[in-house]
Amino acid sequence: MADAGKTPETAVTGQVADAVQGNWVDTLAPAVSRPFLRLSRADRPIGTWLLLIPCWWGLGAASLMQGRFTAEHLWIAVGCAIGAFLMRGAGCTWNDITDRDIDAQVERTQSRPIPSRQVTVRGAIIWMVVQSLLAFAVLLTFYWEAIWLGIASLALVCIYPFAKRFTWWPQIFLGLAFNWGALLAWAAATGSIGWAPVLIYIGGICWTLFYDTIYAHQDTDDDALIGVKSTARLFEESTAKWLKWFLVGSVSFFAAGLILALADSVNVLQLVLALAGVWAFGWHLAWQLRRLDIDDPEKCLTLFRSNRNAGLIPVLFLAGAHFV
Repeated sequence: MADAGKTPETAVTGQVADAVQGNWVDTLAPAVSRPFLRLSRADRPIGTWLLLIPCWWGLGAASLMQGRFTAEHLWIAVGCAIGAFLMRGAGCTWNDITDRDIDAQVERTQSRPIPSRQVTVRGAIIWMVVQSLLAFAVLLTFYWEAIWLGIASLALVCIYPFAKRFTWWPQIFLGLAFNWGALLAWAAATGSIGWAPVLIYIGGICWTLFYDTIYAHQDTDDDALIGVKSTARLFEESTAKWLKWFLVGSVSFFAAGLILALADSVNVLQLVLALAGVWAFGWHLAWQLRRLDIDDPEKCLTLFRSNRNAGLIPVLFLAGAHFV
């Protein structure tokens, strides 16, 4: 571990250590806004993608089941993107408020805006509230079923930062929160909920266990010193074996959800194409497994970020199925 707030990046530019080099926040955003955008992880967009993609899974399945993709579906897709950006930002802000003492002790996170003193706790709270209210305004344009689901998700967002203090499985809580959009987007499109989106949701949770275990392997040494729990620390050298099961679970539940949603409402070619997207998604996860080296933090971060592409594969196949 290194001393809090003393990384060269923070001292000179305020850039967060694990941000993508040359990102738009550090190069284009007004200087006064940069600490708050960093607090929202706008300089690290992978989290927004991972929150958004399950929304598009649920929306893609629902619109295909309904046999059309309308202007309303398009707004749901755009609204979910806006909401994912805002709620990911609000969630990360909450996470950094609650974890500020832990982040100050971990080399990778000590350059974040609160431990590096770019933003005060009071300023962070105000910023979190602003983002949440803007996201709520978007949510109000959906069916009431989706609105209530969005409100219910706040409980998961609030609990997650504390999970690593009391369970070795905090990734489950992250999965519950990050994949909630599969249920919400389905409800926004159909005005109802059912077993099909629930199965897709469970598949997404398995996916989160897969990618966030890889991500957590960046911090296992620091986490062990300060007593933070994670599946990476729990699995250790058995990580690859566990990840295989998460891969199988993700593909199996996702495919089962699509079959339940589409079997009676689409033609065979559309169903095959939708399931082919899940199959290709599974192969991407298998590719990640083959490249995994839990002792190489840079490779773990690269593989974690590659899950944006993995998750978009089923989205593209579901979109393509509308045209056959």
